[in-house]
Amino acid sequence: MTTRAVIFDMDGLLIDTEPVWRRVEREVFGALGLHLTDEQGMETMGIRVKEVAALWYSRYPWTGPSVEDVAQRIVDGVIAFVRTEGRPNPGVRRAVETIAEAGLPIAIASSSGVELIDAVIDRLDLRTFVSAIASAEHEAEGKPHPAVYLSAARLLGVPPETCVAFEDSPNGVLSAKGAGMYCIAVPDKHLAGDARLQQADRTLPSLEDFRLSDLPGF
Repeated sequence: MTTRAVIFDMDGLLIDTEPVWRRVEREVFGALGLHLTDEQGMETMGIRVKEVAALWYSRYPWTGPSVEDVAQRIVDGVIAFVRTEGRPNPGVRRAVETIAEAGLPIAIASSSGVELIDAVIDRLDLRTFVSAIASAEHEAEGKPHPAVYLSAARLLGVPPETCVAFEDSPNGVLSAKGAGMYCIAVPDKHLAGDARLQQADRTLPSLEDFRLSDLPGF
């Protein structure tokens, strides 16, 4: 295999929003009388927020706002954080610049909606490096289904099997591998022991450890 494109997950990989998602979810669901633990919050990492809201509603139904309204409240809270406090994870800028300088197109394939993806790209000043954005909000199914990664490859105009995907969550690794891509895992520290991460082709402790030679064909 020779790498023709690179696709990044976003939450938890490019920017440390996973703890923010869990915090905002606890606040929003807590206001509805549903008190989630950190473990329950991590259970839904990598899943679309509407599916998260629907899951908890199915288990602990609340009265008042709709599932869609609750999901939007969570998204709004995370976007507010990104716009004011968002910081790139270690190694992100150098990794993206290295890949771009090698002439490889870059895409983002995220479970988050386009509004949040745009907020992150602008906050991290990555707009000039990103050639395509694929959001699972536009797919019939979210991660671990491969649809969002297949869409990213299609938008880049390259076969999925020539893409390298970077992921931090088990659901994301399953999604990338389901799309037929070479997957490099940069595991979330809370999920490093999850057996599903072993399906990745390569594992890095951090994007700070990334080298161009980690990509097949380089």
